[in-house]
Amino acid sequence: MNILHSSLWTSEGRGVAMYRCEAETEAGFVQQLAVSYLGHGFCFYVAGEIPATKDPATIDAKLIARYGIGISRWARARRKKAGFANMHYLRFGRFFVLLATHGEHRFFRDEPHFKDARRDPIRFAGYSISLKRGRDGRLHPSVRIHPDEYRKLKAYFLDLAPHRTIENLAAAFAAVPFERYAPVRRQLLNIWRAANRAREQAGFEPAPLAILRLRRRVVRAFPGQREPARAAA
Repeated sequence: MNILHSSLWTSEGRGVAMYRCEAETEAGFVQQLAVSYLGHGFCFYVAGEIPATKDPATIDAKLIARYGIGISRWARARRKKAGFANMHYLRFGRFFVLLATHGEHRFFRDEPHFKDARRDPIRFAGYSISLKRGRDGRLHPSVRIHPDEYRKLKAYFLDLAPHRTIENLAAAFAAVPFERYAPVRRQLLNIWRAANRAREQAGFEPAPLAILRLRRRVVRAFPGQREPARAAA
């Protein structure tokens, strides 16, 4: 099995397919995990850090081969129809996640401490990534700022708000590194409201809503990927 830029070339059925596993950026990792994997039923997972003494590309190849991950979409469809689980593997830097759908698979025997993203969010780069049931009764990916990070961020803006101009406050909000998924937007709006209350109590003009960037940027998940995923979460 040859490794090319942390993507694996595997043969299955007809032709040769490339399995991409190393995300280009943190934002790409989160998008691929939430939109493309959790959003398509890959709710069971194990996550971890590859030790500094190990080569990430070697670990990629080992895990993808062990769990038969690098297969075609048609093979995945056949497995699903037959009652078997499918899997994905994703890595950024040394952080990785193995994900599985419902069904029979050695993953559940080999990884007895696996978690369910419907109950246990994946924590990565200050995000909390999970599956939540929406108003329509269906499960949807949920990407929000982790509660620990949110409390720190809110405290920072409450301290900043009464002592900065609107321009400086706008720059501080623009520097917030989290992509604007719907739950993140709600969290930032809550912080903006709290910051304005602090400004009003100090006798300052409230900051307008326009200082917030609320649109999520759709990014490329993998190097060389032509078109990023278009689905929203």
